[in-house]
Amino acid sequence: MEHLLSCEELEKEEVDNLMSLAFKLRRALRNGKKKFSTLRGQCVVNLFFEASTRTRTSFEKAGKFLSADVINISASASSVKKGETLIDTVKNLDMMHPDIIVLRHPCEGAGETIKPYVRASIVNAGDGCHEHPSQALLDAMTIVDAKGTIEGLNIVIAGDIVHSRVARSDIILFKKLGAHIFIFGPSTMMPRYPEALGVSVLKTFEEVAEVADVLIMLRIQLERLNAKKVFPSLREYSRFFGLNKKRLEMMKKDVLIMHPGPVNRGVELNEEVISSDKTLIFNQVENGLAMRMAILATLCGREKKLMEEIDA
Repeated sequence: MEHLLSCEELEKEEVDNLMSLAFKLRRALRNGKKKFSTLRGQCVVNLFFEASTRTRTSFEKAGKFLSADVINISASASSVKKGETLIDTVKNLDMMHPDIIVLRHPCEGAGETIKPYVRASIVNAGDGCHEHPSQALLDAMTIVDAKGTIEGLNIVIAGDIVHSRVARSDIILFKKLGAHIFIFGPSTMMPRYPEALGVSVLKTFEEVAEVADVLIMLRIQLERLNAKKVFPSLREYSRFFGLNKKRLEMMKKDVLIMHPGPVNRGVELNEEVISSDKTLIFNQVENGLAMRMAILATLCGREKKLMEEIDA
């Protein structure tokens, strides 16, 4: 695996290997082992042109726990503010010999755009409304951890589908792993041609409750709406498409509730749902760290060395 730009490019064997390594890393972290020498001498650059808490912090911690040299660069602190282009920025960084560039950018295809200009491996940490592959991998890990498998499950993704890079990556990856995918949300936030994604559209929450083994709620992407009015109010959105205790009780007893974060409390999920034992939001964060450690080690070709360190 040279780059991680899209779930389209992942083979099932690669997903299984990443997940296996991530589970072993999580166990080691839970046992208090937080330092590995696997990536000593390697350099990881986190280049983020959009705000982030979970993704940026977990990639930073992943690199540091593996003993890599980690450099964080945000758009506000870079020469982009002075008019430098993305390509010139990465060409300059490439001359400083990084091994991995973790890129988050508001434009779709940013990772593919810079690939010809750098020798480093590139991780797509979110490119506009396109994809977020490491999020899909940690989501898959979370489901497998709770359910034992993804194959055959009915997974419903609800909310702002059309603007969500998480939805796209989840759909691609979960289908590869044998799940049945459904989407639910306001018609103004649905893709124009859902059949092109290979998903089924649900019209009511009653249908969601009947079908879902896993329900992934999405944040409204207010920053991508550009002042477009796609629903009357947050209150009305919550009333028709949010998840509360009453609706949770309508669902299957063993349903899992997930959310990539950040959560708009009281909009997508209310307090009672967030604190429910069916909700795995914080499990996703823990799994995200382990999965991103696995991704960095694999891109550097040092996954076998890391396995040896875990087992030592």
